[in-house]
This record gives sequence, C-alpha cells and structure tokens, in this order.
Amino acid sequence: MRKGKGLWWSLCQILVLLTLLYGVSCKAEANCVASRCGVIANISHPFRLRNDPSQCGESRFELTCKDNTTLLLPLYSGTYRVLGINYDNFTVRLIDTGIQPRNISSLPRYFLSRSNFSDSYDSEIGSDDIDPYGPTQYPDEAVFRHVIYLNCSDPVRDDARYVDTSPYGLNWDERGDSSKGFVYAVVGDLAVKDLKPQCRLKFVATASSSWLGSGDERHGASLSYGDIHEAMSFGFEVSWWKRACVDHPCPFQIACVYNSDAGSLQCLVDEPSCLSPMGINDEWDCGRYMPKLRIFAEDYIYGIYKGLHQILGEGTYDHYTDYDFSLTQFAINLGVVTGRFIIPYMMVRVPFGFIFLAALLIYTCRRRHLSVYENIEDFLQLHNLIPIRYSYKELKTMTKGFKNKLGQGGFGKVYKGKLSSGLDVAIKMLGKSEANGQDFISEVATIGRIHHFNVVRFVGFCVEGRKRALVYEFMPNGSLDKYIFSKEGSVPLSYEKIYEISLGVARGIAYLHHGCDMQILHFDIKPHNILLDENFTPKVSDFGLARLYPIDDSIVTMTAARGTIGYMAPELFYKNIGGVSYKADVYSFGMLLMEMAGRRRNLNPHAEDSSQLYFPLWVYDQFNEEKDIEIEDLTKEEKDLARKMFIVALWCIQMKPIDRPSMKRVVEMLEADDVESLEMPPKPSLYPNEIVAVDNGSSLNQTTTSSDIMHSSNNLGEFTDDYEE
Repeated sequence: MRKGKGLWWSLCQILVLLTLLYGVSCKAEANCVASRCGVIANISHPFRLRNDPSQCGESRFELTCKDNTTLLLPLYSGTYRVLGINYDNFTVRLIDTGIQPRNISSLPRYFLSRSNFSDSYDSEIGSDDIDPYGPTQYPDEAVFRHVIYLNCSDPVRDDARYVDTSPYGLNWDERGDSSKGFVYAVVGDLAVKDLKPQCRLKFVATASSSWLGSGDERHGASLSYGDIHEAMSFGFEVSWWKRACVDHPCPFQIACVYNSDAGSLQCLVDEPSCLSPMGINDEWDCGRYMPKLRIFAEDYIYGIYKGLHQILGEGTYDHYTDYDFSLTQFAINLGVVTGRFIIPYMMVRVPFGFIFLAALLIYTCRRRHLSVYENIEDFLQLHNLIPIRYSYKELKTMTKGFKNKLGQGGFGKVYKGKLSSGLDVAIKMLGKSEANGQDFISEVATIGRIHHFNVVRFVGFCVEGRKRALVYEFMPNGSLDKYIFSKEGSVPLSYEKIYEISLGVARGIAYLHHGCDMQILHFDIKPHNILLDENFTPKVSDFGLARLYPIDDSIVTMTAARGTIGYMAPELFYKNIGGVSYKADVYSFGMLLMEMAGRRRNLNPHAEDSSQLYFPLWVYDQFNEEKDIEIEDLTKEEKDLARKMFIVALWCIQMKPIDRPSMKRVVEMLEADDVESLEMPPKPSLYPNEIVAVDNGSSLNQTTTSSDIMHSSNNLGEFTDDYEE
C-alpha cells in the first residue's frame, strides 16, 4: 500500500513539474516584443531577427537586417528583400534583390519557380519535413506567377504572349550571361508545344499573381514589358499558412485550411446539403425549404406510428388533434403503408438478408485469396521455380518486428532482415494486390528465372492472406543514385569504379534481353533501381514493371506508359517514331549512363548556363565543337573513359528506336580499348517534330508546361525508391 502511494506521489510531482515548465515557456514567449528593421516594424512570431532572444520566433523563419533592409535568405539559394509581412492572410511579400523599381533595365538575379518548392509542403501539418514557405494558399490558386525570359535567334511575331524587351535595353552581359538575338518575356507557364523552335529558356523569375492575374487566362497578351517590370517591382508573395495551422489546432483531425473569403484559418467541416423534391442539391435554399421538409418528416413518422398500431390491434391511434402543425395526407398515408406493410416485411427479410450477404462476402473473400494463392502456386509449379516460402511470422522474426525500414515507394515498404543462417536480406512488403495477384506474379516470373552476376538474387517469398512479400539478398551499399549525385554524407566513387559499374549494369540488361529463354523488358532502369553490394558490384533490381515476351517478338503491345519520368523512352509517349521494344530499356540505360558519366542529373533547371539545361544536348555540342567535357580531377585515362561513356550514352538516347544499338552492342562499345574508334551519333533531340496523341490508357498528360519540365528533375523517384542503408 505504501508502495502504491509513493508511485502516485511521483506521478503528481511529474505533472506539477511539467505544468511549471509549460508556464515558464509560455511566459517567455509572452515577453517577446515585435522587432523592427527599416520599414518592417512588425516582425513577430513565428518570424524573428538573427539577434532576437532564442525563445522568440523560430529559426526556420529567421530574417536578416542589413543596412536597415530586411532580407530573407537563403530561399532556395537566393536572397530576397522583404517588403511586408501580412499576418492576416499569412503571406510574405518579397522582391528579388536584382530588381530596381525605378530602373526598367534591371534584371532578377535568382532563378525561382514553383518547382523549387518541394512536395513536402503538402505534408501533414506539424511534420518535421514541412517547408517554411509554399507557393499556394490551399484551396486557392498560386500567390505568384512565373515570368519566363526567352532568348530567340529570330523575332517572334505570331504570338502576343511573347513580350519584346528590346526597347528597354536589357543587358544580360552584366550577369556574365551573354545573349545574342532577341529577348522576350512571357507571363505564366508556357506549354512545350507553344515554345518557338528559335527560342531557348533563359531565366525564370516571379511576380505577384494579384498584379498580373492568375489562372489560365493569357494576361501577358495585353502587357508591355514596362507592366511586367512594374509587377516584379511590386514583389511576389509566398505563403506560410501551414505553419499558422500548427497554432490553430482542429479537433478530431479535421483539416485546417485558409479561407480567403473569410480571411482566416478554419477547420474544414463538410456542410450538409439540402434535400429538394428532385434529390440532393447544394444550391437549394435551406432556409426556405427546411421547415417544409421537417413537417413532411413529422407527418411521415406519424403515419408509421398509425400503421404499427393498426397491426397491434390498438385502433387507428388517431392523435391527429395532438399536433399543432399542418399535416399532409400524402405523408401520413405513406407512413401508414410503411408501418403496416414494409417494416414488418423488412423485419423478417433483412436479418436473413444480412446473414446471407455476410456469408457470401466471407466466401467471396476466401475464394479470392485462395484464387490468388492458387495462381501463384500454379505459376511456380508450371515454371519449375522453387524459391523458399516463408510465413509472415518468420518475416517478423527475421526483421525483429519490422523495426529497420530501409525505404518506401509506390510498391510498399522494404525492411532489413537476417536469415537463421546469418545472411542479411531485404524484405519487400508489397502493397494492395491488384489484377488477381498479377503484380506479384510479374516480379516472381522475372526475378525467379534469372541467375546473373549483375541481377539481384531472389531468395524467397511470402503469401499469407492479404500479405505479399519478396525476399532478396541485401545490398549494403544501397542504390547508385547516392553515389553519382551530390548528397550529404555520400562518398564519391572513382571514375574507374563508375565505368566498371556502368559495364556491369549493361551486362545485366543484356542478359535480360538476350540471355534467357524469354525476353525480359525491365521498363524502369534508373539509379534508384541499381543496387550495390559490399564490393560495389551493380545489381539490377525492382522488376515490378517488367514484362516477359517471346525472344522473336521485336515489337510488344503496351496499353499504358510505364516507367519514371526522365528515363522513359519517347516511343512510350509518341506513336510516330516506332514501336515499343527492348530498345526502351536501351534508352533508359543511356539516360542513366549520361548521368553516371557527368555525375549530375540530365535535366537541371538551375544550371548557370541555359545551354546546360538539358545535359545530353550540351555534351553533344561540346563534342561537335571538339571541346573537352570539363570534370574536376580527372586523369587522361579517366577522360578517355568519360568520353567513351558519353558517346555510348548519346547512341542509346537516339529519338528513334531503330537508331539505338542493342545492349549486346552497348557492352562491346563500352569494352572497346580505343575510344577514337567509336563513331559520333546524330544529335539527340528533346521531342519529335510532330506531336501525336497518347493512348487513352496512358496515365500521362499530353500537355507539359515549363513548370512540369523544371519540376520533373525533382521527382525522378516517381514509382519506386529501392532500399538504401
């Protein structure tokens, strides 16, 4: 008994201490006063200046005061002057420090578009990965618009959206970026089909949507460049309403949104619709018709009582005079029929119906699960594949309760485990199975028949109820992307090792295409799906999108585009350049090889030189002009390897499939001793001259805007991100 009292006393002490600490923190926050820097006099929570007390504001919203000017830095590597903070609609108005309001020839310094803002701004309120600022005020439109600068070799006279800047003497030479020809400014997004062939993207800046307008209307058609510069001088806004929602909690996990009509944060609650005589109509006048509906409902309920009392033999239950509202005979009669006939009938039939329905559902679910299991069993027996089958309990034991998660993607989650023999494995827990288990069978069908040094080894599987899992050998060095792209904490590989990895990947894909009794098309070759063992030996992985075809099938049938944007072959989009075949994997490998050789992504919207926006074109131009590709710290031998990889990659990414080599030929070209013996391919192109509609079954849109192009480089893991340690 004394021990129990001691426990309660300890708990009370902890609660008192927590209360005191909370009171102290609240008091400290309450003592914070608004800071001032120049004309910005209302800098308060969550904003702060660098020298403010540590308990005031948040570090992610820290501003800098320099020469009596308030600066926000860095915002995606840019520095912007703060023109105002609006605590009512949760926006900050900024201006590029390169823009001088009274100097129309001044130009922005920093490349900024909606693609800079990561998708994490759409994450849960209060999560650690939420961006401080966002480009939209949900559910409203964007708070700023793009101003796209284009450098054109010839004048553009057939599109009013191209605003000529030549009368204003813009001089890009001052930025160290020489321009020849004509410079145009376009307000808003520009679809690829509307980009003139003589023009190239020069720069992307921002301006206020409230000044230039928003939505899809073409405001640029009636603007002069003076108007555009005036809009940029007014500044643009970014929103921090998500952070404000942290201080505006909503009960029961109801969504917090900013309501522009009310001018405040609100907890989103679905409003009930009004019931009209013709059905549900959100625009029905609730105030006018709800009283009549209430009277009709009361009359109907009265009729049900009346009908039930007739069944029980208790008379007509005529309490008509007890009601002080107007009764309608139709509602009463309908209620009588319901109470006397329908309700008794339903009371007898419904319980039996529920029992029958429940039994049918249980039977259907059991048969469905059994059917999936039988399909997998039949497939394994038919193809003489005998991998190890594990139970779900065994998987939990291997992973120690699924504690060590290695990665996550559209397929599900990957965990690290250990077999009883001591072998480390990666266990891929698949998501909801579709098409009667065909997604599961697809991966087992391909990986189960493959035995190659450069393809990840399949260990076993689990099929138990709704749970599906695939067990692979564990790759301790993770995926290739963290070694060829600059990532914090990553160790760069030598060029010889990168070359060896590229040759191993090529051999693995060549085996898939030509080394089995069936032709295996992977359809998702990318850095995330190339795994590295302890010796950095590459292994091709993730066969969830793969398909099996007979060896003699040169052209295959596709009902929908599949793969990852940035690596997908153009014939998956456009019908007029050739059919889909194993050459689609050759194209994906070429894009991968180009990134490995250059140690950078192929599409870089933030490139200092606009000619490097699409890296393969820049590489080709360098070779065509007999210039070297400058990569730091390379010996002559390494430069020869780089040149060889670039030339092979340029062959692989030719627009037409017929112009690309097979993977066998790719291996031969990479193994060639003399790089001078490799012939230069034709210049690669971004898209065919003629745009052809995509199949109805395709999951990709036909129109791509400049925002989409710039954003795609940040979403190269669209389908799956394979495991990393």
